[in-house]
Amino acid sequence: MIGLSRSKTSGAAAVVTGAGSGIGRAFAVELARRGARVVCSDINQDSAQATVALVEAAGGTGLPVPCDVGSSENVAALRDRSLEWFDGAPTLLINNAGIGAGGHSVGRSSLADWERTLQINLWGVIYGCHHFLPVMKQAGRGGVINVASAAGFAAGPRMAAYNVSKAGVMSLSETLAAELAGTGLRVTMLCPTFVKTNIFSGELIEASAAGTASRIAGFMGMSPEKVARMTLDGHDRGRLYVVPQLDARAIWLAKRLTPTSHARVGGLLGRLAPFPPEEEGIR
Repeated sequence: MIGLSRSKTSGAAAVVTGAGSGIGRAFAVELARRGARVVCSDINQDSAQATVALVEAAGGTGLPVPCDVGSSENVAALRDRSLEWFDGAPTLLINNAGIGAGGHSVGRSSLADWERTLQINLWGVIYGCHHFLPVMKQAGRGGVINVASAAGFAAGPRMAAYNVSKAGVMSLSETLAAELAGTGLRVTMLCPTFVKTNIFSGELIEASAAGTASRIAGFMGMSPEKVARMTLDGHDRGRLYVVPQLDARAIWLAKRLTPTSHARVGGLLGRLAPFPPEEEGIR
């Protein structure tokens, strides 16, 4: 554990989006164990309330706030409610809310699926940074954790919308790291592969692909609790990237050393993947 003198997560005033389940819930509970006050935001009010109960059982205090991160107005309202509850700026923002998408190739995925995926996974993070960073900068302290994915650099086939959304989060986070240098604020991005969460049940994942991904996650995926601990500890250490799994780190290295071969291998694996044949035409 990081010493309290250097920790930015112990006793934090934290806002977590997508806190109703999965990695977001794990972040909220782990922060509670570190003595944090946590605004537990989720599009589902009941799920947010359930997370607050877990936060309080873990020794923290929580506030459930319904929020659709795909709406700038919703995220602005989340900021205002957080400022009121904390009586000041939060010291930690975790842009975690996201949806899964995949199973169809470029030109076969519907534009509606593209728009929905980017609206939640990328614009949701943009809205969070846009609305919260000015008040955090004014306070002169705090940090941001953006949940990206190894998909942002792995670029697996038939996952284009999801890949693009997560690559955008990575680029945004790198830009923030440059802009926040010397301000007292820091940014960390999380890039996992398979985590044992309910993301594979999303409505934008083709059923066969969702089943395959869920089975892989169940077999080799990391628990959301471990991912949350590693990410918060990495943020305390000032790390920009947290890549918690060995397979993600191997993909990261391989792509940078042999980018052309990486793409060819990815294409081969895509043809071997147990996805159903795609129908002709654009969805």
